[in-house]
Amino acid sequence: MEFEFYYYLIFLATGVIAGFIDSIAGGGGIITIPVLLASGMPPHIALATNKLQGTFGSGMASFNFIRKGFIHWREVAIGVWYTFIGAALGTYAILLLDASVLAKTIPLMLVAIFVYTLLSPKMGESDRHAYLGQHLFFLIFGLGIGFYDGFFGPGTGTFWTIALVALLGLNLKKATAQTKVMNFTSNVVSLAVFLYSGNVLLLVGLLMGMGQLIGAYVGSNMVIHKEVKFIRLFFLTMVALTLIKLIYGSYFS
Repeated sequence: MEFEFYYYLIFLATGVIAGFIDSIAGGGGIITIPVLLASGMPPHIALATNKLQGTFGSGMASFNFIRKGFIHWREVAIGVWYTFIGAALGTYAILLLDASVLAKTIPLMLVAIFVYTLLSPKMGESDRHAYLGQHLFFLIFGLGIGFYDGFFGPGTGTFWTIALVALLGLNLKKATAQTKVMNFTSNVVSLAVFLYSGNVLLLVGLLMGMGQLIGAYVGSNMVIHKEVKFIRLFFLTMVALTLIKLIYGSYFS
């Protein structure tokens, strides 16, 4: 597909904004997917191209968190492995199943996440007792959320962050850092499948990916230097916006 020149500028700017938002609170997809669809791309090409540009953002954010010491491989290696498996199964499943049922149930889960976070003002301010062992946690959520990201996608970062805080006892900064590593893992797996299927617009995806690198670098640095209350507010805002987008797309469009 070919586009007018101004569209490429829009794609680049969209990548910057989405990378910034996604590295702090997740939800960058609610910006990128509508822009890609508005350009006239068929849905399957828009989703595939979105995975390419999203891989740049999650990769940059992961790199920055690793460089600043927020990630220790012994803490995330099991999660990366299970997420890899889950994403591979989910991406394969989307070729066989209808995603519309999931699209209608995800907003309900996000409502629960939003209410839980809103009613827990101290959530994520410091590490606390874990309700699940690390291996069991990643077995359940690595396979589950990895599958979901490969199969459908919206809200993946939100699900990871809330699970890491609520069940593994991480503070919000560490949870955000680990979320990006898991996001990067599932993005790479899904992207590999989409590249093989030939559905990715490489020029658009790479251009948006350049924007993602910039936005994700700035956003991940804000997570590192800002107080948890700022991250929590940003997180709640993106959950609310994601909810509005998903509910409208699932039930009213």
